[in-house]
Amino acid sequence: MFQLAERWKTDCLDIKPDILSILIGVNDIWHTLSGHYPEGSVEKYEDDYNALLKRTKEALPKVKIIICEPFVLKVGAVNERWFPEFERYRAVAKEMADEYADKFIPFQTIFNNAVNNAPAEYWLPDGVHPSIAGAYLMAKEWLKYAF
Repeated sequence: MFQLAERWKTDCLDIKPDILSILIGVNDIWHTLSGHYPEGSVEKYEDDYNALLKRTKEALPKVKIIICEPFVLKVGAVNERWFPEFERYRAVAKEMADEYADKFIPFQTIFNNAVNNAPAEYWLPDGVHPSIAGAYLMAKEWLKYAF
Protein backbone atom coordinates (compact mmCIF):
# COMPACT_ATOMS: atom_id res chain seq x y z
CA MET A 1 0.00 0.00 0.00
CA PHE A 2 3.07 2.16 0.52
CA GLN A 3 2.69 5.27 -1.67
CA LEU A 4 -0.25 3.83 -3.63
CA ALA A 5 -2.93 6.10 -2.16
CA GLU A 6 -0.96 9.12 -3.39
CA ARG A 7 -1.16 7.87 -6.98
CA TRP A 8 -4.62 6.25 -6.88
CA LYS A 9 -6.59 9.14 -8.39
CA THR A 10 -4.30 9.43 -11.42
CA ASP A 11 -3.41 5.75 -11.78
CA CYS A 12 -6.92 4.39 -11.30
CA LEU A 13 -9.88 6.63 -10.57
CA ASP A 14 -9.31 9.11 -13.41
CA ILE A 15 -9.07 6.23 -15.89
CA LYS A 16 -12.50 4.92 -14.83
CA PRO A 17 -11.82 1.24 -15.53
CA ASP A 18 -14.61 -1.30 -15.96
CA ILE A 19 -12.44 -3.97 -14.32
CA LEU A 20 -9.88 -3.31 -11.61
CA SER A 21 -7.41 -5.99 -10.57
CA ILE A 22 -5.41 -5.32 -7.41
CA LEU A 23 -2.33 -7.25 -6.29
CA ILE A 24 -0.65 -5.57 -3.37
CA GLY A 25 1.02 -6.50 -0.09
CA VAL A 26 4.35 -8.14 -0.78
CA ASN A 27 6.29 -4.89 -1.01
CA ASP A 28 4.65 -3.70 2.20
CA ILE A 29 6.14 -6.54 4.20
CA TRP A 30 9.40 -6.63 2.21
CA HIS A 31 10.10 -2.92 2.74
CA THR A 32 9.07 -3.19 6.38
CA LEU A 33 11.50 -6.07 6.94
CA SER A 34 14.30 -4.22 5.14
CA GLY A 35 13.76 -1.06 7.21
CA HIS A 36 12.66 1.09 4.23
CA TYR A 37 9.09 1.36 5.53
CA PRO A 38 9.40 1.71 9.30
CA GLU A 39 5.74 2.61 9.81
CA GLY A 40 4.63 -0.51 7.92
CA SER A 41 2.52 -3.14 9.66
CA VAL A 42 -0.28 -5.50 8.78
CA GLU A 43 -2.67 -3.17 10.63
CA LYS A 44 -1.57 -0.22 8.47
CA TYR A 45 -1.92 -2.40 5.36
CA GLU A 46 -5.46 -3.33 6.38
CA ASP A 47 -6.47 0.26 7.20
CA ASP A 48 -4.99 1.61 3.97
CA TYR A 49 -6.48 -1.20 1.84
CA ASN A 50 -9.91 -0.65 3.37
CA ALA A 51 -9.72 3.12 2.76
CA LEU A 52 -8.54 2.60 -0.82
CA LEU A 53 -11.39 0.22 -1.61
CA LYS A 54 -14.02 2.45 0.01
CA ARG A 55 -12.71 5.37 -2.02
CA THR A 56 -12.82 3.28 -5.18
CA LYS A 57 -16.36 2.01 -4.60
CA GLU A 58 -17.56 5.58 -3.98
CA ALA A 59 -15.91 6.93 -7.12
CA LEU A 60 -16.58 3.91 -9.35
CA PRO A 61 -19.67 2.12 -8.04
CA LYS A 62 -19.98 -0.14 -11.11
CA VAL A 63 -16.35 -1.24 -11.36
CA LYS A 64 -15.71 -5.00 -11.17
CA ILE A 65 -13.00 -5.50 -8.55
CA ILE A 66 -10.68 -8.48 -8.61
CA ILE A 67 -8.42 -8.84 -5.60
CA CYS A 68 -5.36 -11.01 -6.03
CA GLU A 69 -3.77 -12.72 -3.08
CA PRO A 70 -0.21 -11.61 -2.37
CA PHE A 71 2.24 -14.47 -2.79
CA VAL A 72 5.82 -15.50 -2.12
CA LEU A 73 7.86 -18.68 -2.24
CA LYS A 74 10.70 -19.46 0.18
CA VAL A 75 13.62 -18.80 -2.13
CA GLY A 76 15.90 -15.84 -2.82
CA ALA A 77 14.92 -12.88 -0.63
CA VAL A 78 12.10 -14.77 1.10
CA ASN A 79 13.08 -16.66 4.24
CA GLU A 80 11.61 -17.64 7.61
CA ARG A 81 11.73 -14.01 8.76
CA TRP A 82 8.73 -13.31 6.54
CA PHE A 83 6.52 -15.73 8.46
CA PRO A 84 4.03 -15.88 10.08
CA GLU A 85 3.53 -12.13 9.42
CA PHE A 86 3.13 -12.67 5.67
CA GLU A 87 0.19 -15.00 6.34
CA ARG A 88 -1.56 -12.10 8.04
CA TYR A 89 -1.15 -9.96 4.90
CA ARG A 90 -2.70 -12.74 2.84
CA ALA A 91 -5.61 -12.96 5.29
CA VAL A 92 -6.25 -9.22 5.01
CA ALA A 93 -6.36 -9.46 1.21
CA LYS A 94 -8.95 -12.24 1.51
CA GLU A 95 -10.99 -10.17 3.97
CA MET A 96 -10.91 -7.20 1.61
CA ALA A 97 -12.01 -9.46 -1.24
CA ASP A 98 -14.88 -10.85 0.80
CA GLU A 99 -16.08 -7.33 1.59
CA TYR A 100 -15.43 -5.43 -1.64
CA ALA A 101 -14.50 -7.65 -4.56
CA ASP A 102 -16.36 -9.53 -7.22
CA LYS A 103 -13.57 -12.13 -7.46
CA PHE A 104 -10.57 -13.33 -5.46
CA ILE A 105 -7.57 -15.01 -7.08
CA PRO A 106 -5.64 -17.28 -4.65
CA PHE A 107 -2.17 -16.79 -6.12
CA GLN A 108 -0.39 -18.22 -3.07
CA THR A 109 -2.24 -21.52 -3.44
CA ILE A 110 -1.58 -21.47 -7.18
CA PHE A 111 2.18 -21.03 -6.66
CA ASN A 112 2.25 -23.54 -3.81
CA ASN A 113 0.74 -26.09 -6.20
CA ALA A 114 3.10 -25.06 -9.02
CA VAL A 115 6.16 -26.12 -7.01
CA ASN A 116 4.92 -29.70 -7.38
CA ASN A 117 5.85 -29.38 -11.06
CA ALA A 118 9.02 -27.27 -10.94
CA PRO A 119 11.21 -25.75 -8.18
CA ALA A 120 10.33 -22.41 -6.61
CA GLU A 121 13.16 -20.68 -8.50
CA TYR A 122 11.48 -21.59 -11.77
CA TRP A 123 8.36 -19.61 -10.85
CA LEU A 124 9.71 -16.81 -8.60
CA PRO A 125 13.50 -16.59 -8.87
CA ASP A 126 13.85 -14.15 -5.97
CA GLY A 127 10.83 -15.49 -4.09
CA VAL A 128 8.71 -12.48 -5.05
CA HIS A 129 8.90 -11.52 -8.72
CA PRO A 130 7.64 -14.01 -11.29
CA SER A 131 9.77 -15.38 -14.08
CA ILE A 132 8.26 -15.61 -17.56
CA ALA A 133 6.84 -19.00 -16.53
CA GLY A 134 5.44 -17.48 -13.34
CA ALA A 135 3.89 -14.58 -15.24
CA TYR A 136 2.33 -17.02 -17.71
CA LEU A 137 0.90 -19.06 -14.84
CA MET A 138 -0.53 -15.91 -13.25
CA ALA A 139 -2.12 -14.75 -16.52
CA LYS A 140 -3.63 -18.16 -17.19
CA GLU A 141 -5.05 -18.43 -13.68
CA TRP A 142 -6.24 -14.80 -13.65
CA LEU A 143 -8.31 -15.47 -16.77
CA LYS A 144 -9.72 -18.66 -15.25
CA TYR A 145 -10.74 -17.01 -11.98
CA ALA A 146 -11.74 -13.59 -13.26
CA PHE A 147 -14.22 -14.67 -15.93
